[in-house]
Amino acid sequence: MVMKLTQEQLETIQQMNTEYTRLRMSIADFEMNKYAALSAMEALREKFSNHERLLIELYGEDAVINMKTGEITKKEKE
Repeated sequence: MVMKLTQEQLETIQQMNTEYTRLRMSIADFEMNKYAALSAMEALREKFSNHERLLIELYGEDAVINMKTGEITKKEKE
């Protein structure tokens, strides 16, 4: 004799399995997006660092750049 779940039991376990799979995929998507964002952030940090070196060569290590106006001043001596 083969035992079988009731229709309600079967639907319940199928729904839970579907929800579990959906959540697992959601976490995987999140991790992939997180990795892509971290990689993009690292690439931008590297570009920023390279550009910063260029600006230091042009304006000196004591240059202070106003990020809103672009105005360049020199650090005050202490």
